[in-house]
Amino acid sequence: MSTLIAFLKGHGTENDFVIVPDPENVIELPPAAVVALCDRRAGIGGDGLLHVVRSAAHPEARAMAAEAEWFMDYRNADGSVAEMCGNGVRVFARYLQRAGYVAEGDLAVATRGGVKTVHIAKTGTGGDSAEGDITVGMGRAVLPGGDVEVSVGERTWPARNVNMGNPHAVAFVDDLADAGTLYDAPPFRPASAYPDGVNVEFVVDRAPRHVAMRVHERGSGETRSCGTGACAVAVATARRDGADPAVTGVPATYTVDVPGGTLVITEHPDGGIEMTGPAVIVAEGEIDAAWLAAVTR
Repeated sequence: MSTLIAFLKGHGTENDFVIVPDPENVIELPPAAVVALCDRRAGIGGDGLLHVVRSAAHPEARAMAAEAEWFMDYRNADGSVAEMCGNGVRVFARYLQRAGYVAEGDLAVATRGGVKTVHIAKTGTGGDSAEGDITVGMGRAVLPGGDVEVSVGERTWPARNVNMGNPHAVAFVDDLADAGTLYDAPPFRPASAYPDGVNVEFVVDRAPRHVAMRVHERGSGETRSCGTGACAVAVATARRDGADPAVTGVPATYTVDVPGGTLVITEHPDGGIEMTGPAVIVAEGEIDAAWLAAVTR
């Protein structure tokens, strides 16, 4: 390992990430290293880490290399591995664009949740950003059967079980403050619904086809945004509203406000879901490999 490791810092609607470019997959990133890098006081700070690897160089992604050159090896801030991160995919794509690996237009990104299609819009078409917004094909939602409940303190709400390649429990509440501090993972029942933990979204209505949410992401705590969570919220809200595109034959588009900004989610009659939002690279630098080795002993 070299004495310095390149990194960047980016965010998508303030869901922020440490980015470690490693095309040939030669940098070791054990859980303790991820925790150290994502530490907001003693490290760089982030809700998660994007390890940028060529699919052909990673054992978990080689089977996808013919479809997608790049693999998003995503880690939560606690060092655990995650299947997918919707905001992370947009930031991942923005890094590839910044590094000159891809240009505006379409590309494919391999994830543990499968290959995701991405479209980078032209510069100047990205709302508040000079860079174009990025649209990610998030795949289809799976809605497992069975009743689920989530709790905060003494209060309990029914929740919709939605899987977007990672698990979500979506609860509709009267006020986002009902979610409490979200320092700890909200309890859920039954335990069998989510054997590996769950991301929990609390949702309120803002206007027709317009909702707002807060989220506790497993392994990270409350975050400013969650892309797969926003998709899960849009799917759950469409079912609640009687706007299931598979039934109506009409796409359902929802604006989803998150603490860090706004995402636009469209579910199509064939079940495909697209998420559009900004992605920004804010800094780049170098990590002292000796420091990283010392804090991960």
